[in-house]
Amino acid sequence: MYSIAPKGDLKFYTFAHLESSGLVAHGFTTRVGGVGTGYYDSLNTSFNVGDDDFNVRQNRDLACRALGINPGHLVAGRQVHGDGIRVVEKCDMGKGAFSYEDSLPDTDALITGLRGVPLSSYYADCVPVFFLDPVRKVVALAHAGWKGTVLKIGLKVVERMAGCFGTDPLDCLAGVGPSIGPCCYEIDEPVMSRFRDVFHGGRQFAEAVAEGKWKLNLWEANRATLIEAGLKPENVLTSRLCTSCHGDLFFSHRAQKGRTGRMASLIMLK
Repeated sequence: MYSIAPKGDLKFYTFAHLESSGLVAHGFTTRVGGVGTGYYDSLNTSFNVGDDDFNVRQNRDLACRALGINPGHLVAGRQVHGDGIRVVEKCDMGKGAFSYEDSLPDTDALITGLRGVPLSSYYADCVPVFFLDPVRKVVALAHAGWKGTVLKIGLKVVERMAGCFGTDPLDCLAGVGPSIGPCCYEIDEPVMSRFRDVFHGGRQFAEAVAEGKWKLNLWEANRATLIEAGLKPENVLTSRLCTSCHGDLFFSHRAQKGRTGRMASLIMLK
């Protein structure tokens, strides 16, 4: 379903169905192989967490070049835990590549049908979702924390791909990447209430662990949303790797109490 792909000193998680398509360069970075130190040891890829910008640029350069991507062409959104979607055009290429201020505002998902235009988004427990329409040749990324999951950002990405490019959801491939798992993600009543409203009670994705406390499975909630969007269940692969459990491989906002770096999801049509 997924595999770890060593690229020099770096490690990426990749999805088998995306890799075997031959249409994309893609990967989800780990924290291994970069130049950062301290809280950001070592492959932090985000400008917005307090790390030195020079180190972030070096780390992005390492990650992009390992996948055959031009780091200067990278497109990034200013993620706000919403459902803002940007269809990336040629004029957007390079926005957010070298600074946070230049990234696309209020954007938690990116879509493009252009070859050679790499999309990126950034994580430290939230759910990265990769998309490929191998028929219409369209790729997308979505950033789905609990708020994005409740907003069903994955479904909205598929709808936008259909509206803008003619994507048939039955053709679409998706990968749900490493994020905080149900082993570690405890939520309270206000969050659970939102899930109840959106997911018909929400208990299929939540296990009660104490009065007013639940362990939430964001992987399965996003998988269910993608199937609701019309994707075939066999075309939605889930890594089931918990970023909080695996501190040797991943940054985790919850495990590191908010002071940490970010992994990147990267995808580009070849």
